[in-house]
Amino acid sequence: MNPGVSAVSAVHVKAVRRFNRFYTQRIGVLDPYLGSEFSLTEVRVLYELAHRDQPTATELGRELALDAGYLSRILRRFERQGWMARSPSPADARQSLLRLTEAGYQVFAPLQQRSRDEAAALLAPLPGPAQQELTDALATVQRLLDPTAAPAPSPTVVLRDPRPGDMGWVVQQHGEVYARDYGWDSTFEALVAGIVAGYLRDYQPEWERCWIAEVDGERVGSVFVVRKSKTVAQLRLLILSPQARGLGLGARLTDECLAFARSKGYKKMVLWTNSCVGSARDIYARRGFKLVNSEPYTGFGQDLVGETWELRL
Repeated sequence: MNPGVSAVSAVHVKAVRRFNRFYTQRIGVLDPYLGSEFSLTEVRVLYELAHRDQPTATELGRELALDAGYLSRILRRFERQGWMARSPSPADARQSLLRLTEAGYQVFAPLQQRSRDEAAALLAPLPGPAQQELTDALATVQRLLDPTAAPAPSPTVVLRDPRPGDMGWVVQQHGEVYARDYGWDSTFEALVAGIVAGYLRDYQPEWERCWIAEVDGERVGSVFVVRKSKTVAQLRLLILSPQARGLGLGARLTDECLAFARSKGYKKMVLWTNSCVGSARDIYARRGFKLVNSEPYTGFGQDLVGETWELRL
């Protein structure tokens, strides 16, 4: 027997095994993964393809500790289904760069959302302090089991074009955030759904743009530039999830809108917001937007003050 193993308390061994049984049952590891046709390994490969910049098969195998033959079979299947494409590596002719296709993203996106939903459902019954206690405990477990691991890297922030499923997320985030932060009712979510539907229906690619912000592969924000007239652009639907606040993303998304509008020759940018949305108003004011109109109204289940802001470009 390994002397290191013999020095471990039997009580501790039982405790670890008991927790393993509890947790694998709780998160459904023994069931088909997220109710899909995929194995857990296949979903992990999809995840890495979606969140890495054109990895090679060698890199994937090393990261996931997978047998090369097993990984090759998975990748061939993905390629046959049209979910993955290869291109020659300019650095090594023996290697191919791998990327998910749009069809691959459409397959992966609902799996990722279901995974998020299941993690949220696991945490939802716990009050805020207990959620923090649990995540701190998980970090402690990871640190103790892998003491040589590098410290958590700085978050990777990406602003990208929208993909299938993103617009539904934009509507959902507005409904959730404004209900939680300001007590607004579902009529606001209906308004946002109408704005998004109009953008998709009447989209003018030369004059309009949407950005989706991601942090470490998770959607956390959005903003839109829409054409109001030949000379006027409108900034719409700036939103950040609570976990993304404090990273400067609201400012960065706004700056992207301004740069785009100027590059297209717009003379003015306008936006409509509410007096209660203080953080966004601060971003606009710091970039030179001026409050040009303020009007009380009743909407979304609240007494509010709507505001129109403008900036000469």
